[in-house]
Amino acid sequence: MIKTLARVTDIVLKAGAAAQKEIKGGLQPAFSGNVQWPVECKVGPGLEGAIACESKVGYVNGSQGALLYRGYTIFDLCAYATFEEVAYLLTRGSLPTATELTTFKEQLNLFRSVPLTLRRLMSFPVEDMHAMAALRLGTNLMRQEFTSRDLNPSRGGARKVIGTDEDSIPMETLPKGTPEAVYQFTRAPGAVNGEEDEQTGYRAALHLLSGVSTIAAAIARVKRGQMPIDPDPELSFAANYLYMLNGRRPTPVEERIMDISLILHADHGMNASTFAAVVVASTLSDMYASVGAGVAALTGPLHGGANEDVMKMLDQIGDAANVPQWFAAKQARKEKIAGFGHRVYKTYDPRARILGPLAREIARDNPETKRMYATAAALEKVVVTTLGKAKGIYPNVDFFSGLVYRALGIPTELFTPTFAVSRVAGWTARVLEYLEHNRLFRPRAIYTGPTDCTFIPLNQRDRKS
Repeated sequence: MIKTLARVTDIVLKAGAAAQKEIKGGLQPAFSGNVQWPVECKVGPGLEGAIACESKVGYVNGSQGALLYRGYTIFDLCAYATFEEVAYLLTRGSLPTATELTTFKEQLNLFRSVPLTLRRLMSFPVEDMHAMAALRLGTNLMRQEFTSRDLNPSRGGARKVIGTDEDSIPMETLPKGTPEAVYQFTRAPGAVNGEEDEQTGYRAALHLLSGVSTIAAAIARVKRGQMPIDPDPELSFAANYLYMLNGRRPTPVEERIMDISLILHADHGMNASTFAAVVVASTLSDMYASVGAGVAALTGPLHGGANEDVMKMLDQIGDAANVPQWFAAKQARKEKIAGFGHRVYKTYDPRARILGPLAREIARDNPETKRMYATAAALEKVVVTTLGKAKGIYPNVDFFSGLVYRALGIPTELFTPTFAVSRVAGWTARVLEYLEHNRLFRPRAIYTGPTDCTFIPLNQRDRKS
């Protein structure tokens, strides 16, 4: 294990320096700059390439391998900031002052305790549930604890906003419509009786940011036959998560590595789970339902859980000496390799640049982790040499994160929930931002079915007809 905090910072700064040397070009003009609606773009299946909204929260540059939160590089944030500072930056728009950070931490401590939610959650067979299924349930139970939405069917505020999309598809409403779309954006209601709406606003974001970490740790303990541990108000967000999970206070180095891991997963553009959260929010549901949608999307194996697959893969390979033969067999079958390639990045994932060296350092004093890292390093070398420049396939964040998590005592089944614990910051930040100029999502599908079918009564139908 790394011995000093200074060594951790040095690893991150060296990773940033290495990345900077390889960066070529500037911002991607198609995905940055001022927006003039409507936007023309090429759209592929699954809305690939579509411009859904504008955002100041985060920026992913796939060709450069760069990741920014509110304009700050991921390397600077991991080297110098804490997760609390980054969560504040994402949700509030700027880095906090010392006073603001103190207040923010006090709020997180206040909301970290969710006894009613945990009591309700443990009335379900959590030990038999997938951890992400239990986490989805937990977010819904938080909704019951902190809002009246499930008790009161009132749809307050809906009259104040555009509830349909008639102004965006006027071609279907002629002659009453207009020849071209008129884009109207109405701000979602942010106050109730002069106070912030706890169901959709910033306070709900804080509830979720703190509460989801408590729920995830409790789920892991219940699945191990243990009772949940109350949070310690003296500990940081990262330290509390490890403490509630493992029952012991982490070392300063363990705390810092957890901090960095949380920062790296806090936001990553308009990915599937973030899009799901924002789509739900656009209906003026509430923050709890939005985050629940994010958790649900993250449950899918194409989005979350890849680091679990990496650990299984490394166990399957067994040893670094087995990598060439294993890789050749994979290539022959044209199978994908877990932890490599990314929908956006065509170079090294900047998050992998940080986690890779951290995993190497962590592995030095742990025989099992050392063996697995050696296998991972051998696999990385052969994949990058074979597929890197030719096909733009490099390690992504999931390739090394599992090794880091395991060294921190996080069980494999909690890898994806830990991802969610961090990503709540990004989900809520983007929901809050989108609701400032809310627009109900309403994409269209191209119909490819028949248009001239003749109805046949039931008593006349057979297979031929």
